[in-house]
Amino acid sequence: MSLPLAGSPFASRGGFEGHLYPGLSFFFYGLYHAQLVFRASLCSYPVQHLPCRPRSQGRWARLQQIYYIGLVKILSACLLVAQEMHNIQGQFVLISKIYHQRNFLYHKQWQHLTLYVSVFLSGCVDVVSQNLLPQRCTALEHGAQALGTFLFLPLMVSHMQDSEGVELQCHILLTQAVFLLTLAITAEVWAPNMPQLGVMKAFFYMITGSWLIQIGFILHRPISGYEWMDDDKNNIIFVTTFFCWHVTSIAILMIWIYGFFFLWYRYIA
Repeated sequence: MSLPLAGSPFASRGGFEGHLYPGLSFFFYGLYHAQLVFRASLCSYPVQHLPCRPRSQGRWARLQQIYYIGLVKILSACLLVAQEMHNIQGQFVLISKIYHQRNFLYHKQWQHLTLYVSVFLSGCVDVVSQNLLPQRCTALEHGAQALGTFLFLPLMVSHMQDSEGVELQCHILLTQAVFLLTLAITAEVWAPNMPQLGVMKAFFYMITGSWLIQIGFILHRPISGYEWMDDDKNNIIFVTTFFCWHVTSIAILMIWIYGFFFLWYRYIA
């Protein structure tokens, strides 16, 4: 039996947005990387080297030479930090100082902020490598991305410590996606121009993002208006089935993206 969400902690606005916005960031970055990999494969240039833009003259010539993906990462990280801080009630501190007790506070919020800082640093590395260095250093960019996922994985494992039932199953499946993403990004450090690794990285980025969004709806804003019950095994089983649907949907989306660019470059461009 399900219970209505009104007035319950499951209706937490901050909890829903804390899954929605990071999920959108991961998903759209995976979407960006998917089109980049497919364009590289169809146009026969290295995966990790962006196509050279034609140089133009005029006032906006310098702006046309800037690659903005690093700036977008930095902006996304700043917005995520602002959203996280906005939803914290009371004074945001690391350790409480009540009498002689010293307790760590806001452990999940600190985990989120740690992840966002890693995204911010990755964006800074991208900006320096793509726009400031005389020659782009893809190894540096891959290393920053790998560092971020290496942080994400233990944070996810720690995040599950006080979870149970449906929430635990959701985060186990998310941890599985993050683990595979970490493997793909780590392998890309050593083989940066393998399109297969680029496709897998984009695939797992989009799965991680879409499933994060889905977790927000399952735990905080289910479409039915009733929370998922932890004591109902059918709910836990269906969460796994739902995750498999996400994987299949992302695979279909990847095929569609490749088909679009194939037709574009074959018959239009």
